[in-house]
Amino acid sequence: MNKAFVKEPDNDDDDAEALALAQAIPAGSKNYITPAGYQRIKDELLQLIDVDRPEVVRIVHWAASNGDRSENGDYIYGKKRLREIDRRIRFLTKRMDSAAVVDPSVHYGNDQIFFGATVTYSNSAGEEHTVTIVGIDELDPLKGKISWVSPVARALTKSREGDLITLQTPLGPEELAVLSVSYPPPAEE
Repeated sequence: MNKAFVKEPDNDDDDAEALALAQAIPAGSKNYITPAGYQRIKDELLQLIDVDRPEVVRIVHWAASNGDRSENGDYIYGKKRLREIDRRIRFLTKRMDSAAVVDPSVHYGNDQIFFGATVTYSNSAGEEHTVTIVGIDELDPLKGKISWVSPVARALTKSREGDLITLQTPLGPEELAVLSVSYPPPAEE
């Protein structure tokens, strides 16, 4: 079938996703990421390239050999899944190329807050929160991992254990007290 009769979008969703994430990084800054976060991206990329994509290609090849492709669900879904995998591969490759891996264990024993720190702080209501400052590709707010570009992380950065800092919120300034700061220990070689 001629490509003119197939309805496919011309633009890639990964470009929009990459643009949105790139805009989250302040101008002139790098895409910081921890070694563990970089390894997760690398593992996902290798899984897609070495396992998922070859399996989908095998299915699409088998479905194409069955004849009529216009009503062949395996073929149509397989081609769609292949486009999704290729889009994700391009996105992950771009993220790995722009990543600046920062090992937080170099600050082990330090009480000042930098990238990779796990910080426990309390707000003015006395509620304690523990967060780890990570890269935008590895944030997970439900597990306490916040991006280094988030307002909380920016307010905490460079403060020390015992400091009182001011966080600007939509409801006005809020005082935060830094209770503890920790970093992962250096890996033994």
